[in-house]
Amino acid sequence: MSNNDILRTLRYTFDFKDSEMIEIFALAGREMNRSEVINWMKKEDEEDFQALFDKDLAYFLNGLIIKNRGKKDGEIPKAEKSLNNNQIFRKLRIALTYKEDDILEVLSSVGMHISPHELSAFFRNPKQSQYRVCHDQVLRYFLRGLQKKYRGTGHK
Repeated sequence: MSNNDILRTLRYTFDFKDSEMIEIFALAGREMNRSEVINWMKKEDEEDFQALFDKDLAYFLNGLIIKNRGKKDGEIPKAEKSLNNNQIFRKLRIALTYKEDDILEVLSSVGMHISPHELSAFFRNPKQSQYRVCHDQVLRYFLRGLQKKYRGTGHK
């Protein structure tokens, strides 16, 4: 999945307006303007489409965590320069304050059934032997399940 697809899906799922998107980025320390948001929301073949870099998606996800859970004492979390699906999944889990059962329920609602052990492997330290890479399919099903839960539909 592209970063733009992930951002588009989250925006649709939670029905964020342009101003809310800008506010979420700002919570994590990324000042931006409306035209950047609009260009990130465009499809790849549309004029003025702009690819969303990992660091910008990290700013958004960090901002979403701050928006939903409040700001921790100290510094704002630093946006990673590169993200993988495991990190994206972890940040969404934190932002939504989801426990294992919540995630399994969301995945199950769209027909993806995995064991608690498989799920916990996605959130382990990459150096641990039980760590497993989160493939696009798992993240896609999770995002689709979130859409179904918050918007009543699993498709955009």
